[in-house]
Amino acid sequence: MARDPGLEELLNEELQDERGLTGKAMFGGWAWLLNGNLLCGARKDGLLVRLGKGNDAWALKTRGVVPMIMGERPMHGWVRAAPEAYGDDALRRKLLDAALAFVRSLPEK
Repeated sequence: MARDPGLEELLNEELQDERGLTGKAMFGGWAWLLNGNLLCGARKDGLLVRLGKGNDAWALKTRGVVPMIMGERPMHGWVRAAPEAYGDDALRRKLLDAALAFVRSLPEK
């Protein structure tokens, strides 16, 4: 899976003020971690967002948002947003805010 520099730049701008944020190559793209916990990722096939198990039902009702699958394995609590979804500024912010809220609830690594 190839990286998406445009999406990476967009997410860097959205997340630039978050303390405790780091990034690294993962998932065949680029991933952001908050206090050592995975938060989201960017790849050519979309924005990967960690909402937490049981917290993703609202997002999956949104056009362009589907469950995240790695290989053939579903990644429960994660969703993948296509460009039509993450291209909507308000929806992208809502997804990122939900991911931030969930990941902030986790113990630091």
